[in-house]
Amino acid sequence: MFSKTSKIFVAGHRGLLGSAIMRRLESDGYGNIITRGRDELDLTDAASVDAFFKAERPEFVFLAAGRTGGIIANIAYPSSFLHENISIQDNIFEAAERHGVERLIFYGSSCMYPKSSPQPIPEDSLLTGPVEKTSEPYAVAKIAGVVACRSYNNQYKSRRFISLVPNSIYGQNDNFNLESSHVMAGLIRRFHEAKAEGASEIRLWGTGRPRREFLYADDAASASVFAMLNADMLENTHYNIGTGEDHSIADIASIIARIVGYDGVIVWNASKPDGALRKVLDSGRFSSIGWKPLVSLHDGIRTTYEWFLTSEYAKAHI
Repeated sequence: MFSKTSKIFVAGHRGLLGSAIMRRLESDGYGNIITRGRDELDLTDAASVDAFFKAERPEFVFLAAGRTGGIIANIAYPSSFLHENISIQDNIFEAAERHGVERLIFYGSSCMYPKSSPQPIPEDSLLTGPVEKTSEPYAVAKIAGVVACRSYNNQYKSRRFISLVPNSIYGQNDNFNLESSHVMAGLIRRFHEAKAEGASEIRLWGTGRPRREFLYADDAASASVFAMLNADMLENTHYNIGTGEDHSIADIASIIARIVGYDGVIVWNASKPDGALRKVLDSGRFSSIGWKPLVSLHDGIRTTYEWFLTSEYAKAHI
Protein backbone atom coordinates (compact mmCIF):
# COMPACT_ATOMS: atom_id res chain seq x y z
CA MET A 1 0.00 0.00 0.00
CA PHE A 2 1.32 3.40 -1.02
CA SER A 3 1.63 5.39 2.21
CA LYS A 4 3.53 8.29 3.76
CA THR A 5 6.14 5.84 5.12
CA SER A 6 6.61 3.85 1.90
CA LYS A 7 10.15 3.66 0.51
CA ILE A 8 10.00 5.49 -2.81
CA PHE A 9 12.62 5.73 -5.56
CA VAL A 10 12.28 8.63 -8.00
CA ALA A 11 14.50 7.88 -11.00
CA GLY A 12 15.40 11.10 -12.78
CA HIS A 13 14.61 13.28 -9.77
CA ARG A 14 16.43 16.34 -11.15
CA GLY A 15 14.61 16.43 -14.47
CA LEU A 16 11.40 18.11 -15.55
CA LEU A 17 8.97 15.39 -14.49
CA GLY A 18 11.09 13.86 -11.73
CA SER A 19 11.53 17.17 -9.91
CA ALA A 20 7.79 17.80 -10.13
CA ILE A 21 7.14 14.37 -8.60
CA MET A 22 9.60 15.21 -5.83
CA ARG A 23 7.78 18.47 -5.09
CA ARG A 24 4.44 16.69 -4.98
CA LEU A 25 5.63 13.86 -2.74
CA GLU A 26 7.35 16.22 -0.32
CA SER A 27 4.37 18.59 -0.13
CA ASP A 28 2.07 15.61 0.54
CA GLY A 29 4.25 14.41 3.41
CA TYR A 30 6.03 11.42 1.86
CA GLY A 31 9.34 11.39 3.70
CA ASN A 32 11.04 8.13 2.78
CA ILE A 33 12.28 9.08 -0.70
CA ILE A 34 15.55 7.83 -2.21
CA THR A 35 17.29 9.37 -5.21
CA ARG A 36 20.49 8.93 -7.14
CA GLY A 37 22.18 11.35 -9.54
CA ARG A 38 23.87 10.23 -12.74
CA ASP A 39 27.24 10.48 -11.05
CA GLU A 40 26.06 8.04 -8.38
CA LEU A 41 24.12 5.48 -10.43
CA ASP A 42 24.35 4.76 -14.15
CA LEU A 43 20.87 3.55 -15.04
CA THR A 44 22.11 2.18 -18.38
CA ASP A 45 24.35 -0.29 -16.49
CA ALA A 46 22.37 -3.40 -15.58
CA ALA A 47 24.70 -4.63 -12.84
CA SER A 48 24.73 -1.25 -11.09
CA VAL A 49 20.95 -0.95 -11.22
CA ASP A 50 20.46 -4.46 -9.86
CA ALA A 51 22.92 -3.82 -7.01
CA PHE A 52 21.10 -0.61 -6.13
CA PHE A 53 17.68 -2.30 -5.98
CA LYS A 54 19.11 -5.22 -4.00
CA ALA A 55 20.66 -2.89 -1.42
CA GLU A 56 17.92 -0.25 -1.15
CA ARG A 57 14.77 -2.36 -1.71
CA PRO A 58 12.48 0.45 -2.87
CA GLU A 59 8.78 -0.40 -2.60
CA PHE A 60 7.50 2.10 -5.16
CA VAL A 61 9.26 3.53 -8.21
CA PHE A 62 8.56 6.52 -10.46
CA LEU A 63 10.61 5.92 -13.62
CA ALA A 64 11.03 9.52 -14.82
CA ALA A 65 14.60 9.05 -16.07
CA GLY A 66 15.52 8.90 -19.73
CA ARG A 67 16.79 10.84 -22.72
CA THR A 68 14.30 13.36 -24.08
CA GLY A 69 14.41 16.19 -26.60
CA GLY A 70 12.69 17.99 -29.44
CA ILE A 71 12.78 17.54 -33.20
CA ILE A 72 16.37 18.80 -33.59
CA ALA A 73 17.74 16.42 -30.96
CA ASN A 74 15.74 13.46 -32.27
CA ILE A 75 17.08 13.99 -35.78
CA ALA A 76 20.67 14.45 -34.58
CA TYR A 77 20.90 11.58 -32.06
CA PRO A 78 18.44 8.83 -33.07
CA SER A 79 20.53 5.87 -31.86
CA SER A 80 21.17 7.55 -28.50
CA PHE A 81 17.46 8.09 -27.95
CA LEU A 82 16.76 4.45 -28.77
CA HIS A 83 19.63 2.84 -26.87
CA GLU A 84 19.63 4.92 -23.69
CA ASN A 85 15.90 4.77 -23.10
CA ILE A 86 15.55 1.05 -23.79
CA SER A 87 18.58 0.30 -21.59
CA ILE A 88 17.22 2.32 -18.65
CA GLN A 89 13.76 0.84 -18.95
CA ASP A 90 14.93 -2.75 -19.29
CA ASN A 91 17.39 -2.52 -16.38
CA ILE A 92 14.89 -0.97 -13.99
CA PHE A 93 12.04 -3.31 -15.01
CA GLU A 94 14.19 -6.37 -14.43
CA ALA A 95 15.48 -5.12 -11.09
CA ALA A 96 11.99 -4.12 -9.96
CA GLU A 97 10.62 -7.56 -10.75
CA ARG A 98 13.58 -9.39 -9.24
CA HIS A 99 13.62 -7.44 -6.00
CA GLY A 100 9.91 -7.21 -5.28
CA VAL A 101 8.92 -3.61 -6.01
CA GLU A 102 5.21 -3.24 -5.24
CA ARG A 103 4.38 -0.71 -7.97
CA LEU A 104 6.33 1.06 -10.69
CA ILE A 105 5.10 3.85 -12.95
CA PHE A 106 6.57 4.09 -16.44
CA TYR A 107 5.92 7.08 -18.67
CA GLY A 108 5.18 6.67 -22.35
CA SER A 109 4.89 9.54 -24.81
CA SER A 110 2.24 10.82 -27.19
CA CYS A 111 4.77 10.43 -30.04
CA MET A 112 4.44 6.64 -29.78
CA TYR A 113 0.99 6.82 -31.38
CA PRO A 114 0.66 6.60 -35.18
CA LYS A 115 0.79 9.95 -36.95
CA SER A 116 -2.56 9.14 -38.59
CA SER A 117 -4.31 8.41 -35.28
CA PRO A 118 -7.82 9.77 -34.79
CA GLN A 119 -7.93 12.94 -32.71
CA PRO A 120 -8.18 13.00 -29.74
CA ILE A 121 -5.98 9.89 -29.66
CA PRO A 122 -7.44 6.90 -27.77
CA GLU A 123 -5.18 4.35 -26.09
CA ASP A 124 -6.17 1.61 -28.54
CA SER A 125 -4.52 3.53 -31.41
CA LEU A 126 -1.16 2.15 -30.31
CA LEU A 127 0.56 0.00 -32.96
CA THR A 128 -2.14 0.61 -35.58
CA GLY A 129 0.13 2.50 -37.99
CA PRO A 130 3.52 4.18 -38.55
CA VAL A 131 4.72 6.86 -36.14
CA GLU A 132 6.13 10.28 -37.07
CA LYS A 133 9.56 9.68 -38.62
CA THR A 134 11.29 12.59 -36.86
CA SER A 135 10.76 10.92 -33.47
CA GLU A 136 10.69 7.25 -34.50
CA PRO A 137 13.61 5.93 -32.36
CA TYR A 138 12.30 7.62 -29.20
CA ALA A 139 8.76 6.46 -30.00
CA VAL A 140 9.92 2.86 -30.49
CA ALA A 141 11.67 2.94 -27.10
CA LYS A 142 8.51 4.22 -25.43
CA ILE A 143 6.36 1.62 -27.18
CA ALA A 144 8.75 -1.06 -25.93
CA GLY A 145 8.35 0.25 -22.38
CA VAL A 146 4.55 0.22 -22.52
CA VAL A 147 4.49 -3.28 -23.97
CA ALA A 148 7.05 -4.41 -21.37
CA CYS A 149 4.85 -3.22 -18.49
CA ARG A 150 1.91 -5.21 -19.82
CA SER A 151 4.11 -8.24 -20.54
CA TYR A 152 5.69 -8.37 -17.08
CA ASN A 153 2.26 -8.13 -15.49
CA ASN A 154 0.94 -10.94 -17.67
CA GLN A 155 3.89 -13.26 -17.20
CA TYR A 156 4.21 -12.81 -13.44
CA LYS A 157 0.47 -12.53 -12.76
CA SER A 158 0.75 -9.13 -11.11
CA ARG A 159 -0.17 -5.46 -11.54
CA ARG A 160 3.29 -4.27 -10.56
CA PHE A 161 3.87 -2.11 -13.65
CA ILE A 162 1.73 0.92 -14.53
CA SER A 163 2.01 2.87 -17.80
CA LEU A 164 1.00 6.53 -17.99
CA VAL A 165 1.17 8.43 -21.28
CA PRO A 166 1.37 12.19 -20.76
CA ASN A 167 1.23 14.64 -23.61
CA SER A 168 3.95 17.30 -23.97
CA ILE A 169 5.12 18.19 -20.45
CA TYR A 170 6.58 21.57 -19.57
CA GLY A 171 7.40 23.49 -16.40
CA GLN A 172 10.17 24.09 -13.89
CA ASN A 173 13.50 22.35 -14.56
CA ASP A 174 12.72 21.97 -18.24
CA ASN A 175 15.59 21.76 -20.72
CA PHE A 176 16.16 25.18 -22.30
CA ASN A 177 19.08 24.13 -24.52
CA LEU A 178 17.99 25.17 -28.03
CA GLU A 179 19.62 22.11 -29.62
CA SER A 180 17.76 19.58 -27.49
CA SER A 181 14.73 21.31 -25.94
CA HIS A 182 11.08 20.58 -26.58
CA VAL A 183 8.97 23.23 -28.25
CA MET A 184 7.66 25.02 -25.13
CA ALA A 185 11.04 25.52 -23.45
CA GLY A 186 12.67 26.37 -26.76
CA LEU A 187 10.09 29.06 -27.50
CA ILE A 188 10.37 30.57 -24.03
CA ARG A 189 14.12 30.93 -24.39
CA ARG A 190 13.92 32.26 -27.96
CA PHE A 191 11.42 34.97 -27.02
CA HIS A 192 13.38 35.90 -23.91
CA GLU A 193 16.55 36.30 -25.95
CA ALA A 194 14.75 38.27 -28.67
CA LYS A 195 13.41 40.70 -26.06
CA ALA A 196 16.79 41.01 -24.32
CA GLU A 197 18.52 41.73 -27.65
CA GLY A 198 15.85 44.18 -28.83
CA ALA A 199 15.27 42.11 -31.98
CA SER A 200 12.61 43.48 -34.31
CA GLU A 201 11.64 40.01 -35.47
CA ILE A 202 12.00 36.37 -34.43
CA ARG A 203 12.18 33.47 -36.89
CA LEU A 204 10.66 30.17 -35.78
CA TRP A 205 10.70 26.66 -37.23
CA GLY A 206 7.77 25.35 -39.27
CA THR A 207 4.49 26.92 -40.21
CA GLY A 208 3.03 27.39 -36.74
CA ARG A 209 -0.07 25.41 -37.77
CA PRO A 210 0.53 22.11 -35.91
CA ARG A 211 -1.61 21.75 -32.82
CA ARG A 212 -0.31 20.43 -29.53
CA GLU A 213 -1.65 19.60 -26.09
CA PHE A 214 0.58 20.66 -23.19
CA LEU A 215 0.54 19.31 -19.64
CA TYR A 216 2.12 21.25 -16.79
CA ALA A 217 4.69 19.11 -14.97
CA ASP A 218 3.02 19.47 -11.59
CA ASP A 219 -0.24 18.18 -13.06
CA ALA A 220 1.65 15.17 -14.45
CA ALA A 221 3.07 14.65 -10.95
CA SER A 222 -0.38 14.80 -9.37
CA ALA A 223 -1.58 12.19 -11.89
CA SER A 224 1.37 9.99 -10.93
CA VAL A 225 0.65 10.08 -7.20
CA PHE A 226 -3.05 9.58 -7.95
CA ALA A 227 -2.19 6.46 -9.98
CA MET A 228 -0.13 5.02 -7.12
CA LEU A 229 -2.92 5.66 -4.63
CA ASN A 230 -5.55 4.13 -6.93
CA ALA A 231 -3.48 1.38 -8.53
CA ASP A 232 -6.02 -1.30 -7.70
CA MET A 233 -8.52 0.48 -9.96
CA LEU A 234 -6.21 0.38 -12.99
CA GLU A 235 -6.28 -2.31 -15.64
CA ASN A 236 -3.22 -3.89 -17.26
CA THR A 237 -2.93 -1.29 -19.99
CA HIS A 238 -1.62 2.22 -20.55
CA TYR A 239 -3.51 5.38 -19.65
CA ASN A 240 -3.37 8.74 -21.40
CA ILE A 241 -3.08 11.79 -19.15
CA GLY A 242 -3.62 15.29 -20.47
CA THR A 243 -5.83 18.37 -20.47
CA GLY A 244 -7.94 17.47 -23.50
CA GLU A 245 -7.21 20.91 -25.00
CA ASP A 246 -4.87 21.64 -27.88
CA HIS A 247 -3.49 24.88 -29.31
CA SER A 248 -1.61 25.76 -32.48
CA ILE A 249 2.10 26.41 -32.12
CA ALA A 250 1.40 29.90 -33.47
CA ASP A 251 -1.05 30.52 -30.62
CA ILE A 252 1.47 29.20 -28.09
CA ALA A 253 4.11 31.54 -29.51
CA SER A 254 1.73 34.50 -29.18
CA ILE A 255 0.96 33.63 -25.55
CA ILE A 256 4.66 33.34 -24.72
CA ALA A 257 5.42 36.62 -26.48
CA ARG A 258 2.83 38.41 -24.34
CA ILE A 259 4.06 36.84 -21.09
CA VAL A 260 7.71 37.59 -21.92
CA GLY A 261 6.86 41.08 -23.13
CA TYR A 262 8.21 40.71 -26.67
CA ASP A 263 6.41 42.93 -29.21
CA GLY A 264 8.41 42.18 -32.38
CA VAL A 265 7.30 40.34 -35.53
CA ILE A 266 7.04 36.54 -35.58
CA VAL A 267 8.25 34.98 -38.86
CA TRP A 268 7.68 31.29 -39.60
CA ASN A 269 10.21 29.27 -41.61
CA ALA A 270 8.05 26.80 -43.52
CA SER A 271 11.12 25.01 -44.93
CA LYS A 272 11.70 23.45 -41.49
CA PRO A 273 9.71 20.35 -40.37
CA ASP A 274 6.48 20.72 -38.44
CA GLY A 275 6.26 17.19 -37.10
CA ALA A 276 2.80 15.69 -36.63
CA LEU A 277 0.02 18.13 -37.53
CA ARG A 278 -2.03 17.45 -34.40
CA LYS A 279 -1.50 15.60 -31.12
CA VAL A 280 -4.17 15.69 -28.45
CA LEU A 281 -4.88 12.71 -26.20
CA ASP A 282 -8.17 11.20 -25.18
CA SER A 283 -7.64 11.03 -21.41
CA GLY A 284 -11.19 10.04 -20.60
CA ARG A 285 -10.36 6.61 -19.17
CA PHE A 286 -7.96 7.99 -16.56
CA SER A 287 -10.10 11.03 -15.82
CA SER A 288 -13.11 8.79 -15.19
CA ILE A 289 -11.29 7.36 -12.15
CA GLY A 290 -11.24 10.82 -10.58
CA TRP A 291 -8.13 12.73 -11.68
CA LYS A 292 -8.11 16.08 -13.46
CA PRO A 293 -5.45 18.71 -14.27
CA LEU A 294 -5.63 22.00 -12.39
CA VAL A 295 -3.12 24.38 -14.03
CA SER A 296 -4.25 26.45 -17.01
CA LEU A 297 -1.96 26.87 -20.00
CA HIS A 298 -1.44 30.60 -19.39
CA ASP A 299 -0.66 30.10 -15.69
CA GLY A 300 1.67 27.22 -16.47
CA ILE A 301 3.65 29.21 -19.04
CA ARG A 302 3.82 32.24 -16.75
CA THR A 303 5.09 30.15 -13.82
CA THR A 304 7.61 28.40 -16.07
CA TYR A 305 8.95 31.71 -17.35
CA GLU A 306 9.20 33.11 -13.82
CA TRP A 307 11.22 30.03 -12.82
CA PHE A 308 13.39 30.38 -15.93
CA LEU A 309 14.30 33.97 -15.03
CA THR A 310 15.63 32.94 -11.62
CA SER A 311 17.21 29.63 -12.63
CA GLU A 312 20.91 28.90 -12.59
CA TYR A 313 20.51 27.77 -16.18
CA ALA A 314 19.37 31.24 -17.26
CA LYS A 315 22.14 32.93 -15.30
CA ALA A 316 24.75 30.69 -16.91
CA HIS A 317 23.49 30.77 -20.49
CA ILE A 318 21.57 33.97 -21.09
